[in-house]
Amino acid sequence: MNVTVEVAGEDTHELSVDDDATYADLLGPLDLSPHEVSVLVGDQTVPTDQPVEADRVRVVRLIKGG
Repeated sequence: MNVTVEVAGEDTHELSVDDDATYADLLGPLDLSPHEVSVLVGDQTVPTDQPVEADRVRVVRLIKGG
């Protein structure tokens, strides 16, 4: 399956993943951790342990600080 991954404010990547891939599997090639981002399909956040069902996702980095 081919998936377009847009990292908000950065680049867009075309990834090829196995049919049983999870949304977390999309993050590894981008050097991103599920703990530092949210993955969105459309306008909805999806759990990173769920199987990939969309051909286009958006990744938003979370901000932390004090």
